[in-house]
Amino acid sequence: MLVWSLVLFVLGILAILDSQFNYGYLFRTANSSLFMLVSLGILVRTRLLEKAGIKERLLLNNDELRARMLKLKESQRQPVAEQSAEEKVRQETIA
Repeated sequence: MLVWSLVLFVLGILAILDSQFNYGYLFRTANSSLFMLVSLGILVRTRLLEKAGIKERLLLNNDELRARMLKLKESQRQPVAEQSAEEKVRQETIA
């Protein structure tokens, strides 16, 4: 999509140059400003979507890291609970 928007932008510039300087009547049937505005719109939209995609990926990575951290904390809590239960049994047998 980025390549096509750049192609359209270049065509828009060529169309404006053709209409202003009367080079070869290449783009007389097409509106030169339409080429440029459509391509500029596509460029801006592509740029915004790229930025939004990066943020989405960062949010997904952040969520994955949080889930892994919670699993790690949970796995660390279970052995501690098991050890305390074993200590209680030892203390009961001693007493």
